[in-house]
Amino acid sequence: MTVPFQLAEVPRLSRSTVDRNEPVRTDPERLAKLWATGRVIVVDRKGRTPVRAGATELAPRPTVGALPADAMLLGEADGVGYWAMRTDEELQEGAPSPDSAWGVWTGASKDGEEWHDLRTTGALLSDTAAGLFTTAVALLSWHAKAKFCANCGTAVERRNAGWATHCPNCGREEYPRTDPAVICLVHDGVGVNGSHVLLARQPIWPPGRFSVLAGFVEAGESLEACVAREIEEEVGVDVSDIRYLGSQPWPFPRSIMVGFAAVADGTVPLFPADGEIESAQWVSRATVREALTTELPDLKLPGPTSIAYQMIRGWAQAS
Repeated sequence: MTVPFQLAEVPRLSRSTVDRNEPVRTDPERLAKLWATGRVIVVDRKGRTPVRAGATELAPRPTVGALPADAMLLGEADGVGYWAMRTDEELQEGAPSPDSAWGVWTGASKDGEEWHDLRTTGALLSDTAAGLFTTAVALLSWHAKAKFCANCGTAVERRNAGWATHCPNCGREEYPRTDPAVICLVHDGVGVNGSHVLLARQPIWPPGRFSVLAGFVEAGESLEACVAREIEEEVGVDVSDIRYLGSQPWPFPRSIMVGFAAVADGTVPLFPADGEIESAQWVSRATVREALTTELPDLKLPGPTSIAYQMIRGWAQAS
């Protein structure tokens, strides 16, 4: 019996194995011990970290000296504390990828150590490494934009091993922000899983790049309502049968992508939103399957680090 499709596998940035153990973050003695025997994931201002083994593992550094005020505890595994810190280490810059909407690039240290960003290497990393790198990028990005109190403008102090800030003037506390965004695979409802999927492209993307539709949740809006609104705004079609698929953190700079599937009439005209959607089209399952295994010039799908890839792949594998 045919069943509704699901994600092809757990989204690559949703994998995590370390114990976050929130109470430890306010235990000075325990933090000192975790630092003394810990490992540090350093991240530069372009979101890159040292990697090894063909970019399949991180290259964390040993801790040195007393626990710094700007060190952030990512979690603990097998008695080892993993931390994140920003570094200003100068790298030899690589060339941006011509096939990336984000201008992804690599770097190398003076001793030849490779540095990669999360988008490039996230799908290659082990479960533990992927979870650590994702959390490190998310925390560092938040702190970079949360240096001052939102209430009185005073410079804030870090607390809870990097998981909170405190205003010394008015006492306001803040915690890492995550902005919810929906991402939805829309199919035409032919059979249980449809025969065609709705794909669209933004004008800033590389030529031929298409993906499923996505957008940010507005204040006072449910996730399902956001799905319906975003798809209508972006391509002018109504959807039904909205159902949840899964989620993935996307710390660029601080989102969580909440994945859904929905059904729309594949015969109605599409009206791409001016300035936001360059083009949209219905694509057959056979063509999507081919695009997943072959480089098609007119249909390049999202990379495997994204939840969009797992949604499209899951749909393509269904019958």
